[in-house]
Amino acid sequence: MFQRTPSSVDLRGNKPTDPDWAASLQPGWQRERRQNFNAIVIGEAFDVDLVNDAWTEIFRDLKTMAPIGEKQDTSAEGEFMAEVADFRKMNRIRARVDEVVADEDTAEALKPWYRQFCKRPTFNDEYLDAFNRPNVTLVDTSASHGVERITEHAVVANGVEYEVDCIIFATGFEIGTAPRRRIDFDIHGVGGQSLFDYWDQGVRTLHGHSTRGFPNWFFVGIGQNGLSVNMTSMFDEQARHVAWIINEVRRRGATAVQPTEDGEAAWVAEIRRLGITTNAFIESCTPGYYNSEGLFDKTVGTLAGEAYAPGANAFNAMLAVWRDAGDLEGLELIK
Repeated sequence: MFQRTPSSVDLRGNKPTDPDWAASLQPGWQRERRQNFNAIVIGEAFDVDLVNDAWTEIFRDLKTMAPIGEKQDTSAEGEFMAEVADFRKMNRIRARVDEVVADEDTAEALKPWYRQFCKRPTFNDEYLDAFNRPNVTLVDTSASHGVERITEHAVVANGVEYEVDCIIFATGFEIGTAPRRRIDFDIHGVGGQSLFDYWDQGVRTLHGHSTRGFPNWFFVGIGQNGLSVNMTSMFDEQARHVAWIINEVRRRGATAVQPTEDGEAAWVAEIRRLGITTNAFIESCTPGYYNSEGLFDKTVGTLAGEAYAPGANAFNAMLAVWRDAGDLEGLELIK
């Protein structure tokens, strides 16, 4: 197994679902749980943890550190407490590596030395145990920044050629890089303008779902909207909102819709104004896709810098207010 940067691997804790618990669930339980989860993992105050898993454990730890009956007064104190809770959590994850992995050198290479949310955490009950098998070898490529090349019969890393029968690319999906790099086709709007040229100084949208000059083109994703680590719930909320807009545009007798120039500009400015609060943390992380491999750009933004900083729940609530207003502020209808 060729590894560039070790992942944070916590217990997933898989177990059979209790049928009695499942039968007790009431309509709306899923939405309630995912909203609770979204709130907890961005650090909002909570009374109950409905998910109660390894994702939310760090924030349960943070709650136990607050003086009983007292509220933290300063953001500096809150940030310090969060860092201590994070350190405790990551120490437990590193200690688990030592407990499970027999070979000391392998264990050391598997330890993640960064704050938990500098990279996406992972959860698996069998991963670490696999390195105790006689047919599993870890090749640490951190010094050479990954696999050097692949030949007809081998993988070359750290100057060593490892002959293999089969290669499984477990690289995940590419995210946070330039859209032109990730999308294998161009998108043209009014007058033949390329979307990627329009976005050459950063993503420009209204509420993350549409761009001026590209009428009737809607998209869901992670740019300039309410980012959540629970991406399926995030995409569900975005799709519901886009469907509402399409229905409303048709109901009003229009054939097309796009953001107004002022509406788009105001939203981009708001995203980048709010994003300042997350920049310091992202910059301090080890290189990864959250901070463009360490080449953080405050003008164009990164994966985290182009998200709606208050989080998915706040974003969805804002859109609900926007829909209730009924004036489609920031959108231009074309008949």
